[in-house]
Amino acid sequence: MPGDNLTREEAQERARLLSVDSYEVELDLRTATAPLPQPFRSVTTIRFRCAEPGAATFADLIAPSVQAVTLNGRDLDPADVFDGTRIRLDDLAAENELTVDASCAFSRTGEGMHRFEDPEDGEIYLYTQYEPADARRVFANFEQPDLKAPFTFTVTAPDHWLVLSNGVQTGPVERHHDASGTWRFATTKPIATYITSVLAGPYHSVNDRYSRTFDDGRTLEITLGAQCRKSLARYFDADAVFTVTKQGLDFFHDHFDYPYPWGKYDQAFVPEYNLGAMENPGLVTFREEYIYRGKVTRASYQRRANTILHEMAHMWFGDLVTMEWWDDLWLKESFADFMGAFALAEATQYTESWITFANLRKAWAYRADQLPTTHPITADIRDLQDAKLNFDGITYAKGASVLKQLVAYVGRDAFLEGARRYFKRHAFGNTRLADLLAVLEEVSGRDMHAWSRAWLQTAGVNTLTPQVTYDAGDRITELAVLQEASASHPELRPHRVAVGLYRRQDADGLLVRYARAEVDVTGARTVVKELAGQERADLVLVNDDDLTFCKIRFDERSLETLRGHLGELTDPLARALCWSAVWNLTRDGVLPARDFVQFVVDFAGSESDIGVVQNLHAQARLTLDHYSAPANRAEGERVLAEAALRELRSAEPGSGHQLAWARFFASVASGPSDLQLLGQLLDGHASMDGLEVDQELRWAFLLPLAAQGVAGEERIARELERDNTASGQRHSVRCLAARPSAAVKAGAWASVVESDALSNAIVEATIAGFEQAGQRELLAPYASKYFAAIEGIWRERSIEIGMAVVRGFYPGLQDSAETVAATDAWLAGHESAAPALRRLVLEARDDLVRSLAAQECDGR
Repeated sequence: MPGDNLTREEAQERARLLSVDSYEVELDLRTATAPLPQPFRSVTTIRFRCAEPGAATFADLIAPSVQAVTLNGRDLDPADVFDGTRIRLDDLAAENELTVDASCAFSRTGEGMHRFEDPEDGEIYLYTQYEPADARRVFANFEQPDLKAPFTFTVTAPDHWLVLSNGVQTGPVERHHDASGTWRFATTKPIATYITSVLAGPYHSVNDRYSRTFDDGRTLEITLGAQCRKSLARYFDADAVFTVTKQGLDFFHDHFDYPYPWGKYDQAFVPEYNLGAMENPGLVTFREEYIYRGKVTRASYQRRANTILHEMAHMWFGDLVTMEWWDDLWLKESFADFMGAFALAEATQYTESWITFANLRKAWAYRADQLPTTHPITADIRDLQDAKLNFDGITYAKGASVLKQLVAYVGRDAFLEGARRYFKRHAFGNTRLADLLAVLEEVSGRDMHAWSRAWLQTAGVNTLTPQVTYDAGDRITELAVLQEASASHPELRPHRVAVGLYRRQDADGLLVRYARAEVDVTGARTVVKELAGQERADLVLVNDDDLTFCKIRFDERSLETLRGHLGELTDPLARALCWSAVWNLTRDGVLPARDFVQFVVDFAGSESDIGVVQNLHAQARLTLDHYSAPANRAEGERVLAEAALRELRSAEPGSGHQLAWARFFASVASGPSDLQLLGQLLDGHASMDGLEVDQELRWAFLLPLAAQGVAGEERIARELERDNTASGQRHSVRCLAARPSAAVKAGAWASVVESDALSNAIVEATIAGFEQAGQRELLAPYASKYFAAIEGIWRERSIEIGMAVVRGFYPGLQDSAETVAATDAWLAGHESAAPALRRLVLEARDDLVRSLAAQECDGR
């Protein structure tokens, strides 16, 4: 479709011409309950001004049909002005009124107005998800972040439903004779189209209140709501959600000095959600997997709390003050990622959040920053497809890491004062990088432009390595930090780092820090003068306390110390940093994969932080699948399964560690005795003290049995009968697609690639089941099919489905030079393919090349 992919230049021109005064949106959602739902009616009235009367522009709308378009009292012919994605608007006046009466489609892909039918009770649930540009699937608009306006929503739906929007409901529901009702909502403050929101369906809802009295005597009262599907209500711990919500509101009020501006605060947990959550002001939406149907670890609750606080930070960073264009997406996402971890550590029980950030969140950033498609935090976003792909590890986790450094650079008080001035100066407006730098310079007196050039406007990650020399008496004569950069991104940056010296204590063998110095690392080599004369270290840890964003390496003695004693490091953040460094060595093909497996076997069992433990489990599985030499895979799987079972049996009964090791054991089980034990645990013929095999754990045990051919279609069907829920159906689909059969693989492939009948959640489950590392031979025929299919998929499907297919079906398990050559041939033959599609293929190729290098290292 010609206008589907809005460019930056088009948006800039439209913003130059237009100022939007208001939207009135009326939605009739009654058709959602029909067995074969028909499009819903959407009537939008937009009032806007034009700086050049007589000029032309366009409104955005993706809809099956348009019944009427009226501009300034003139009826326009929809067949003439609407092309499927845009409405042409000619001869504009200084002040304009546009009304569009359209039929819009319900979605199965999580974009626009998503429709979900609950398999448990047949109830219909609707919610909207727009970022970056899917509001145009629900109502006509000017779909770009710098054309903010007040919105007034009116919604007609079945009268037994709950209907919510960004604004508070005004007055009672107007009941109609056909068992429908009309809900009217208060006009919002000016917001961008992508954060408007509507929720409709028989949702279960819980309410609470938040109250705050400020120093000047003002009182703020906020109605809190939490929603989920009725069939999940028995699992919904809304009180825990409200606790974190109140803690977050207190924290942000304390630090931002700008009262929450959006009236109420609803948080809805919705089905088949593509994201973790979305910061719609007054109506935040979350994936419903954050409602736990079974036992989970503390790390899961911490992750949910972090997401709640991340989205809450957006109420100021992103909603109140919004970037002009997606180039500055970091102005909301980096800040929300940083502030979420910051608030989590200081306002909630999860004081260990910076450990999780160092070990897990930064791993995402390090990977993204080494891809050939890496980009500066302030990115070059040419169009909406670019924008969609830039919700990545650079914009979120690297940006948050850099902001953590910025706090150290300008000082905590100055940083928060800068934020306060930023909000007050730009409330309900739009900003660019320069606007933020201006307030930070005001409050800190530092040259923020030099800092910005080094950290926000260049790409790539630096590597810091200690270089130590000793005298005859085993004292340090010189300790220097060497800084390196990749050839493709050679920038050497200023780093404020701490260097810690650790040694083993004679009494108990624990590794403890005995000296520390902070230094500004600049250029290729920086001497840490403060550590000269110190006794020989068993471990030199650069970037101790995780002050900067970098990869760290070790000198030879330090690495040998870690091989024998990583678990004896007493400081959990230091351990997390060492785990992160060892993982990066493995990914870089410097440390053999078998050595990383041994690190996990030797020390993961003694790791106290459950988030780190679970991340190590995921990294160990990835190591086996992609970084281990083929000849070493079976042995690696055996020793990991043996270690997992040992730790499972020795873990404290009922603990999160026991649960984590149970799940990891299932993921690596492959030998007959391991599979037999899984089957016995599943069927109740074996048990372990404290281990509750609830429904979610049952599916975790069944998946490897299906993938190994031990459990067939009939066994999976019986499990689905036990759990015929939305979650159960996803698990069932994944298990069915995991079976080791050519016919199964052909059916799974066809259901996703050759049909668009599946919802986004079922597509995701099918791909996850299809891609089994132990089935490389079965999957080999699909490598050529992949390259033949992806351009058509990208052209014909929504971007969410396109991304899922291109990423999920890439033949990375066909880890050979032939697959690299096939990828290169596709790239060479499709230079005119959509840049976003080429980016996905380039990134998959890079992962494969990295895997081959790591396998070569492991095979030596």
